[in-house]
Amino acid sequence: MEETGTRLATQIDFERDGKQCDYLRLPHSVHRSAYGWLPVPLVCIRNGDGPTVLLTSGVHGDEYEGQVTLTRLTRSIDPADVTGRIIIFPMANYPAAKAGLRTSPIDELNLNRVFPGKHDGRLTEMLAHYIDTELTPRADYMLDLHSGGSSLMYLPSLVLRDAAMPADLQARIIELGRVFGAPYGFLFPATRGWGGTNMRAAIARGVVAFGTEMGGGGTVTPECLRICEAGVRRVLRHVGVWHGPVADDEEPAVEPRMLTAESWDYFTYASEDGLFEPVVELGAEVTKGQRAGLIHTPETPWREPTEIRFDQTGLVVCKRVPGRVERGDCLFHLGADMAEGDW
Repeated sequence: MEETGTRLATQIDFERDGKQCDYLRLPHSVHRSAYGWLPVPLVCIRNGDGPTVLLTSGVHGDEYEGQVTLTRLTRSIDPADVTGRIIIFPMANYPAAKAGLRTSPIDELNLNRVFPGKHDGRLTEMLAHYIDTELTPRADYMLDLHSGGSSLMYLPSLVLRDAAMPADLQARIIELGRVFGAPYGFLFPATRGWGGTNMRAAIARGVVAFGTEMGGGGTVTPECLRICEAGVRRVLRHVGVWHGPVADDEEPAVEPRMLTAESWDYFTYASEDGLFEPVVELGAEVTKGQRAGLIHTPETPWREPTEIRFDQTGLVVCKRVPGRVERGDCLFHLGADMAEGDW
């Protein structure tokens, strides 16, 4: 069994040809199982020399489109069609994915906020450390598949630049984003990205990495699933690691409409607790000062609802799903069109 420098281990040999489907063993000693471990699914498909692509999903456990995409690819990819290596990690935060939660029910941590992790930390930190020290260094390319999860719904988008990086690496990431070919792209400026993310850690290691936001709402959205799977297949072919057949329903890539948000004014938040009534839909074009919705307070039904207005002009890229909100919940976020040539 291969030791990883942490308490985690796997029986997969990353240097062996063929398709290996097994588990990363995450030690978890509890009352019912003193010497137990959690089975985190891990797949390695290798055939000779070539690039390595790392595919991850389930970093947030309630985001399902990526998990279904990678499950399908695991079954369909024939090692004979591979030149190089494809590593698939479909339930990266296994406890969260098993429970259908954004964060781990064991330690309540968000895997995509704790990179590079800790070799002797809590379970989620150890998972981050394993990804950062064992999987990412093997990769030339990485796709981290996300969606809106239980609380948000996204337009089908690729996500670029969550960190500062050299210009040549940025150019390669943008090229690969075009190959993926989602209808929308969202570029997070380096100063606006969340810290401790998988993408930021990969880029720091020089990996050509980008992510997605594909649907959400605690469901599997068929159109986003189709776009996601087709995009991953195109990327695998483009980098030369996979030579599999083009699916019958796999349309050519589209040029993404590229959007960005230069300030937090593009994010609209609840100002108080209550029931949120949106008055615009996902994909709407809105203007600064336009009404976004109303927050009602059934506890005091005689009170007039609170108006929520947009602080910027742009496209509604993301919309909250649950009606019950608390002060500080994100209700919408917008994207502003990027000038041609800026990406």
